[in-house]
Amino acid sequence: MVNHRWVLDVVERVGAVAQGATVSVPLGDGDPGQLCQNVAAWCAQTGNELVEVRDNVATVRRGRSPDPFAELAPDQVPGTRLWMYTNFDCNLACDYCCAKSSPQAARRALGIDRVRRLVAEAVGAGVTELLLTGGEPFLLPDIDDLVAVCTAALPTTLLTNGMLFRGRRLESLRRMDRTRLTVQISLDSATPDLHDQHRGRGSWSRAVAGIRIAVSEGFRVRVAATLPPDQTDQLEPFHTFLDSLGIARKDQVIRALAHRGVAEQGLELTIESLIPEVTITAEGVYWTPSAQTTPTNSSPTTSFPSKPPSPRYADGSPNSALAPRPQHSGFPVPESDTVSVTTPQRPSPRSTSGDVGRH
Repeated sequence: MVNHRWVLDVVERVGAVAQGATVSVPLGDGDPGQLCQNVAAWCAQTGNELVEVRDNVATVRRGRSPDPFAELAPDQVPGTRLWMYTNFDCNLACDYCCAKSSPQAARRALGIDRVRRLVAEAVGAGVTELLLTGGEPFLLPDIDDLVAVCTAALPTTLLTNGMLFRGRRLESLRRMDRTRLTVQISLDSATPDLHDQHRGRGSWSRAVAGIRIAVSEGFRVRVAATLPPDQTDQLEPFHTFLDSLGIARKDQVIRALAHRGVAEQGLELTIESLIPEVTITAEGVYWTPSAQTTPTNSSPTTSFPSKPPSPRYADGSPNSALAPRPQHSGFPVPESDTVSVTTPQRPSPRSTSGDVGRH
């Protein structure tokens, strides 16, 4: 039997709060199971949401929770992209690098065997794009083999500073699959001053040369600039310059500087402002690619994988290689050898880490 006094009480309380707000309403006397059914039925009929029932008190939200991913483009839905840090050493020491990469940084290579396992599992989990970053991936002697593993399975983007395309490294680039690989090169300005100020003298001219080489070799090239938030409106000369290099407007990416890694200023990143993107390093699994240098109060991340893999896959059957635990929100996740690609569920995502400076 419906408790009409409770109905009047909940109508009055819910009606007094804003859309999306919650109220707590005691359920009163009666069978707990029946009371829960009654409140659930009332919420379903009135277009409100039963959040929980605890200690005989119902928490009711006025209206329904919005779908946090409803307005996302298909390629932004969590679980569709997998980031992998191939290594952390770099030929540059950019003063805003979110990965704290430099020539002195330890390599911490992910390794082709791990990449092969991750890629195989990612395909089965519904991932549609792979992204390889560093560090500078072209410092790895087997970068062409590593990229080949990825492009054989899925469209892949390789992030680089574009400065090493000569000799054996140019030959490595030439062996990569032009139909499945996008080469993303970092360039911050249409003239050397701003770019070299953050990345080192002479780096602008070598990056531009790298862009020209990658374009001439037939690759799709995306150029990504990292700018302080107050400078992202000063872009037309930069776009015009990239047009002259043959970079399509859709491949001209402007990212706000993130306050991560060695950056002393920039956009503050929070769980609420980022779309979760599964990210793998040699040390573990992270919520976003911009979070892998952020300290955490959780237990230390174990080596990844922490022991020889048992035969598990993402569904729990043998031989799995990925294990994001989304509740750790952007921080490293302590793991055993068993991991799986999943779709993290977090409220109100707004941007991907690709929208903020990170390479």
